[in-house]
Amino acid sequence: MTATDAPTHWEADVLLRDGRTAHIRPIRAEDRDVFVEFYSRVSDQSKYYRFFSPMPRLSDRDVDRFTNVDNVNRVALVLTLQGQIIAVGRYDVIKPGEAEVAFLVEDQHQGRGIGQLLLEHLAQAGRERGVERFVAEVLPDNSRMIQTFRDAGYRVASEYDEGVLQLEFSIDPTDTAIGLMSAREHKAESASIDKFFNPRSVAVIGASRRQETIGQALVRNLITGDFAGRVYAVNPTSHAVSGLPTYKSVVDIPDDVDVAIVAVPAEYVQDVVLDCAAKGVHGLIVVSAGFAETGEEGRVRQRKLVGLSRSYGLRLIGPNCLGIINTDAKVSLNASLSPLMPARGRAGFFCQSGALGTAILEKVYNRGLGLSTFVSAGNRADVSGNDLLQYWEEDDSTEVVLLYLESIGNPRKFSRIARRVSLRKPIIAVRSGRTTQGVPMGHAVRKIAAPPAAVDAMFRQAGVIQVDTLDEMFDVAQLLAHQPLPRGRRVAIVGNSDALGLLAADAAAGVGLVVNKSIALGAEASAEDFEDALDAAIDDPETDSVVAVYVPPINVSGEDVANVLAAVGEQSDKPLVSSFLGAEGVPELLRVPDVAGSTAGRGSVPSYPGVEAAVRALARVVEYAVWLRTPDGEPVDPSAVDSAGAKRLVTRILTDHPEGTDLDLESLTELLAAYDVELWQTREVAGRDEAVAAGEALGWDVVLKATAEHLRERPDQAHVWRNIDDAEEMAHAWDTLCTLITEPERAGFVVQKNARPGVPVAIRTIEDPLFGPVVSFGIAGPLTELLADRSYRIPPLGARDAASMVREIKSAPMLFGYRGSEAVDVGDVERLIQRIAQLQNDLPQVSALELSLVLAGADGATVLTASARVDPVVDPRSDWFVRRLSQPAGDTLPS
Repeated sequence: MTATDAPTHWEADVLLRDGRTAHIRPIRAEDRDVFVEFYSRVSDQSKYYRFFSPMPRLSDRDVDRFTNVDNVNRVALVLTLQGQIIAVGRYDVIKPGEAEVAFLVEDQHQGRGIGQLLLEHLAQAGRERGVERFVAEVLPDNSRMIQTFRDAGYRVASEYDEGVLQLEFSIDPTDTAIGLMSAREHKAESASIDKFFNPRSVAVIGASRRQETIGQALVRNLITGDFAGRVYAVNPTSHAVSGLPTYKSVVDIPDDVDVAIVAVPAEYVQDVVLDCAAKGVHGLIVVSAGFAETGEEGRVRQRKLVGLSRSYGLRLIGPNCLGIINTDAKVSLNASLSPLMPARGRAGFFCQSGALGTAILEKVYNRGLGLSTFVSAGNRADVSGNDLLQYWEEDDSTEVVLLYLESIGNPRKFSRIARRVSLRKPIIAVRSGRTTQGVPMGHAVRKIAAPPAAVDAMFRQAGVIQVDTLDEMFDVAQLLAHQPLPRGRRVAIVGNSDALGLLAADAAAGVGLVVNKSIALGAEASAEDFEDALDAAIDDPETDSVVAVYVPPINVSGEDVANVLAAVGEQSDKPLVSSFLGAEGVPELLRVPDVAGSTAGRGSVPSYPGVEAAVRALARVVEYAVWLRTPDGEPVDPSAVDSAGAKRLVTRILTDHPEGTDLDLESLTELLAAYDVELWQTREVAGRDEAVAAGEALGWDVVLKATAEHLRERPDQAHVWRNIDDAEEMAHAWDTLCTLITEPERAGFVVQKNARPGVPVAIRTIEDPLFGPVVSFGIAGPLTELLADRSYRIPPLGARDAASMVREIKSAPMLFGYRGSEAVDVGDVERLIQRIAQLQNDLPQVSALELSLVLAGADGATVLTASARVDPVVDPRSDWFVRRLSQPAGDTLPS
């Protein structure tokens, strides 16, 4: 095997500890010269730490050995920046399953987390090549390298031998190792975004004197927004822009530049990237259009832009974006095309659409919501919503996260990060194209095989509050930003309009809220009447939240009632929402001053033009509060399953069938048994005599049925013959089914013992190439398929997720004693869902698994019919175990 056989997914853009980018890839034979140059820049001490002896220069033989590897037993990865190698990591197999690992990092780049990145990627490459353990020899005073191994999260054993520290550890991706890797990823991505929001200086490249131009608007918005840092204008043909002196190039600016806003024609943007790299700029905000949104030529230009930026260590927002905003008075950054600087608030907003960005900011302003930060990512070629989630998780000024998503580039990562962030801060998301699955031209994303319902389930599972419209997003956001979370679903309604009170009660019932108290005050109710009623409702221990409805009598301002609502809202530990004068947002009358400078402080009472909108927003928040307070529950106990045995089985099958195969009955039974799932005893039969023999072996009281996929869910059940008690009945059953079924030789007949009665359910899993493992549940049969009555989740599943899957399907009552029937053992059904989900989570080679007929009865669940397929996996979810920046579909990575 040669270096060209290295898997393509071993190559990736990565983010270093300081938030800058680099590129990791397998070493190649043609790297000889750049490798020698790299080695010449490494200090003598670092060389001594690596080789335990002075090696000032490498011989030709050494260079050949280091640059020629087979990518199986000898693997070497290099980290490159600006086309130069700055680090190398390698492993060499010393015996089956064990390899020696070593690193060498250029001195000026040490301390940037490069050793940990190389170790992550080498460990994943090793796992794919059958390596189970790494060993390393380290000099005792090489504390930095020793710490790299210990910080990886593996259990490292060590001993001294002749003055050298011997380290060894299993590279199995433990929960600890994955958790520490995620923490490092979080810090790096958060750091990269922090540099955008808190720059000391900003350069506008393409600044213009001409009015109504993008370059002029960017400079004007920075200046009028009172940016606390320095603003530099770059224009090779002008002497001054908006009173600022101009520079021909960003390189000519005498001081450091943190962020560059690029507003030049698309064909010149790559030249700007090179200038910014030479200047040491951290990040680019490219508002220029003319990229992937224009067609294939633009997509090629965009891929080159991203590759070039990352290869020089730059992060990129855009292209074709509106820009970014930070309302913190210490920064006051309006690096966008929006002339409107939103007020200081508690919500961070990520928007992919540049075109909608200005309209969104206007909506925010009109509602008095206020933002902490705002990002319009445009084509989302590099910086994405995942990066912003990483930043907002730790940002003290952001309490609510708002996402307007037109596509999801890495749903696996989004799910992982959102689950964690939602535990601390609510996330509200609008996803366009949710029904049509349409994606804007500028967004290069890979196809998701999972159904749209699975994507919705992923949002719910992560605690994300998914809404249908921008208006509903703001409805929910203003409630979360200003009011406490409710403790439950019980609602009191207080108002001076019987008609609107009834509308509110109907709306509450329609969204799953329970109206436990409705106080009608009458049209002439005074402010004191409102105060007494609101206090009584809030003090009631049976009430979790309150909806106030106020319609003023003629010629009455309602100011006194507003004062009461504001005072009660400020003091209440239960959420209070209102429909006050038909106003939208947080009206001035209902605002509570905020010392932090927000437009409306904690306790301000949000108002909605209609009571239905108020109740709908409250219901969304209630669902989030319930999710937050419901423990996830224990996952499957690793000691209760034989995941290692299952992996060996799948490996053996794929060795015999490298192109993939459907599992035979024996292999399927063994695979399920590894996860403590028993497949009901089944005998495959190919003729009448075999069917009779199978019935006799099972002791009769058996079933003969066809299991071929095109037959097993026939609504007329013509593929099944039950209650067969002797050879004569079996012969009759065989002849009849062969007459009824077309092509009986392809029917896949089996004989089974009659099972306990129960409700038929089905559990399915698939391995989506982008989404990862997906599991679904529903009542078995054609009606479920026709009505799409299935629930979905993304493994791994806790007890909460399995319980929710069973209960959220519309036909769930059939499992809980519907119309007097016996309730099934739901706990055993949930156990089965968790086991199958864990199997799919552990084994990406299982491309599809289906328990198409499980009888769920009072005494447990019996698996009668199952099928599975295994296929080779090109990239076995390596992004779960290594850090890498998302790469859009079809992109090629730079060297």
